[in-house]
Amino acid sequence: MMDVRRLRLLRELSVHGTVTATAEALHLTGPAVSQQLAALEKEAGVPLLEKQGRTLRLTFAGRRLVEHADVILSNLAAADAELDALRSGRRGVVSIAAFPSAARVLLPPLWRLLADESGAGLESRPELRPESRPQLRPELRITEAEPEAAIELLQRREADVAIAHAYGLLPRALPAGCEQHRLMEDPVLLAVHPDTATAHGLAPDRPADLADFRDEAWLMPDPRVISCHEFTRRACGAAGFVPAPIAVATDFSVLTAFVAAGAGVALVPRMALPADTTGIRLHPLAAPMTRTVYALTRGGEAGQPRVDRVLEGLRAVSGA
Repeated sequence: MMDVRRLRLLRELSVHGTVTATAEALHLTGPAVSQQLAALEKEAGVPLLEKQGRTLRLTFAGRRLVEHADVILSNLAAADAELDALRSGRRGVVSIAAFPSAARVLLPPLWRLLADESGAGLESRPELRPESRPQLRPELRITEAEPEAAIELLQRREADVAIAHAYGLLPRALPAGCEQHRLMEDPVLLAVHPDTATAHGLAPDRPADLADFRDEAWLMPDPRVISCHEFTRRACGAAGFVPAPIAVATDFSVLTAFVAAGAGVALVPRMALPADTTGIRLHPLAAPMTRTVYALTRGGEAGQPRVDRVLEGLRAVSGA
């Protein structure tokens, strides 16, 4: 059985890079760190470190052990936090990083659900009523961030949950050391001005063929919103043309405002639509496209009561 304190030393070495820096960070001596790392190698039975010039670097086995150490140490820290919360009667805190439309659509209802002491609106889900688990009402800390940034916050341990999305034409790889929890499918719609729809003979609510709109001016997500911009390019490419954008924006409500002005057409996920869609027509696509909305947690942490409670709440509000 490997010593947890030695695992912590190995992980700190992977962060700080040298024995000297690791020793300083942990207020130890260099020889003490070296002795403990040597003992850990003996426990592991395989080389964990190798010399590279005057420094040490992790072997493949060392890197793999650090990945496991991350999960083990995270779970131990979470256990300490949960026990402390139970002893003191405090609520656990869960930090959530979410892309803008999820932050706007999903997180306010989640906040209300967790804050509602009466459990109103949860008659059909008694296991989610706050009074059924009074110790597990986590307090939320919210950060709005595009999926790439949200995932980075999760990996840097600056968020406990990252809410991200992946388009069907643009799958996103599961980040190393993370677990994925599907929340919902968000359909992509074509937003057009009513006059444009009429010119194309497109009746209300009828599916739209993107190829019919190849010659229209396009309104597209800004390239800095990487996945949304690339999805529009790929969707149009699959329909046989390259879109010619006359405007780009990081906010879908800006794009729909230009649609309402008759400036062009845009592909918009349903969740990203503004509350007021006056002046635009929304059409499903003849070749349906969706983006999957999901939550990410670090490996092994979804079982923590405070995180599990938030995931349950997210599933409930997503289903609604």
